[in-house]
Amino acid sequence: MSDKITHRLSVEGADSLTLVGVHDANLIALEQATGVRASLRGDHFTLAGEVAAVERAVRIASAMIDAARMDQSLTPDDVDRLAANGNRELEGWSEGAEELKIVLPGVRRAVQPKTPGQCEYLRAMRDHDIVVGIGPAGTGKTYLAVAMAVEALARKRVRRVVLARPAVEAGERLGFLPGDLQAKVDPYLRPLYDALEEMMPQDRAQRAIDNRIIEVAPLAYMRGRTLADAFVILDEAQNVTGGQMKMFLTRLGVNSRAVVIGDKTQSDLDPREESGLLQVERILPGIDGVAFCYLGDGDVVRHRLVRQILRAYDEDQEA
Repeated sequence: MSDKITHRLSVEGADSLTLVGVHDANLIALEQATGVRASLRGDHFTLAGEVAAVERAVRIASAMIDAARMDQSLTPDDVDRLAANGNRELEGWSEGAEELKIVLPGVRRAVQPKTPGQCEYLRAMRDHDIVVGIGPAGTGKTYLAVAMAVEALARKRVRRVVLARPAVEAGERLGFLPGDLQAKVDPYLRPLYDALEEMMPQDRAQRAIDNRIIEVAPLAYMRGRTLADAFVILDEAQNVTGGQMKMFLTRLGVNSRAVVIGDKTQSDLDPREESGLLQVERILPGIDGVAFCYLGDGDVVRHRLVRQILRAYDEDQEA
């Protein structure tokens, strides 16, 4: 029979409702993920169960307590995500997340990394002029990059923000869409508009777009330009050809930064055409000022099923 232990953690300074969740949903998620019994009594979080399970639960619970102390939101999906990061360093990452918190004017809640991978990604964007963020859907690649761009604009580190995306026909043809050219490409740019609307009040965002302080445009519009004093984001980079990628990266002018974002598993390019994302991954490592940041299924911040779906696809490809 396995030895069983009980471990108590102080929760002083943490909001108890944030910690346990509505109807104790966070405690239930912790129990399901680790196999321990979890309870909150007064200022102590109690974990009981087999030694190995309790040791694992202590690391997850400590991160939960740190998040609750910093007034971060905490849901059962967040607890599952912490459990999924069991092989990555959990202790202390919440303090790093607090350091990297982005407070945007006119937006009530701060933007903050929710996983160790997101911490590394934000830190890379703060410390390097060009960052290549690679990872599956739902890991916050675009969301966090847009937050960094809007913060840089608000703090006057740059004078403009440029958000670009390739208009690749993923099994459909632009010609069949109604409207003029702008109406045809808008659906491809919608995810960038969605991210932007979460970072700025709608009227302020619209004024910035009208005044060309923020530009959301297809990648083709970048050709022949020099982008100085700008924070430039290229989204869906797996759908960019090698020539387009070279064109984009060589647009950068003085005091500009670029973030290139993509998911290598979801390319819509012709199989005979090498993705520009794969090309830069091969030829740019080692250049000072360029950072590569990789996010995985443990960094997924969408519905918990997204993480499981990604793993199922990975397992199917490996079979």
